[in-house]
Amino acid sequence: MTTLKYIAHYPEHIHSQVAMLISNGQLGSYLKEKYPSQHQIQSDKALYQYVNDLKNQYMRKSGPLTQVSYNSKLKVLKHALGTHTFQSRVQGSKLKSHNSIAVASLFKEAPAEFLRMIVVHELAHFKEHEHNKAFYQLCCHMEPDYHQLELDTRLWLHWRELS
Repeated sequence: MTTLKYIAHYPEHIHSQVAMLISNGQLGSYLKEKYPSQHQIQSDKALYQYVNDLKNQYMRKSGPLTQVSYNSKLKVLKHALGTHTFQSRVQGSKLKSHNSIAVASLFKEAPAEFLRMIVVHELAHFKEHEHNKAFYQLCCHMEPDYHQLELDTRLWLHWRELS
């Protein structure tokens, strides 16, 4: 049986359901039926606009984004699907902030819902640094279906490895 590393921390009943989908060869069709098309955000410029629109909709008071990009080495180097950096520094008498987000390049081929889930996750880190209750409440505020999308994204990653 395939190791389900992306959902290792999920309950056993989810493991058994996913294992059954994989053994029956139905994981791909389940995902394609639920998420039939991929998004059209292919460039860093389009990704920046997409992320900035989400940030302005839900987090207007947080500092401006200075950089948003796809990163082809992200999954290999950091074992992450997206990263965020924030830095504050004093310039004269003002405090300047530098906020950036990098999204793994494999999400260029993902359904729009999965890209949104990753972006929401990284944006939430600008307010809540830890994965705590407030962090997940903020994620669910920005994307009400956040937890299901996170699970389906993990299933999509398994399916990609199996293909």
